[in-house]
Amino acid sequence: MDTYTLVRTEHLNHFGYLFGGQMLKWVDEFAWLAATREQPGCTFVTRAMDQVAFQHQVGNGTILRFNCRQEKRGTTSVMYRVEVYAQAAGAKEEEHTVFTTCVALVNVDRKGHKVALPDS
Repeated sequence: MDTYTLVRTEHLNHFGYLFGGQMLKWVDEFAWLAATREQPGCTFVTRAMDQVAFQHQVGNGTILRFNCRQEKRGTTSVMYRVEVYAQAAGAKEEEHTVFTTCVALVNVDRKGHKVALPDS
């Protein structure tokens, strides 16, 4: 699943580049959206991210594409690979990958206990 967002002034740090925490927020949110849409009826919470390494700076006005795809499925959890690509506003093509990680999400009940995923 692809999701897009625009980097705006409120997302920037004091050096004029995207805050790392903002990127992590989007990665977490968009992985959750992909999992929730692809596994209807589940209640997911984030369990882990495998790596946090920023590959390029991201400036104001950049369009980011978040590609979220299921990597693994377990009994109670799913793992999504999230790759983030940057494109300057007005550019004809995406420039490069700026961030990649895997997000593990666990299906839980109302009390927060792990529960099995439905059969797919």
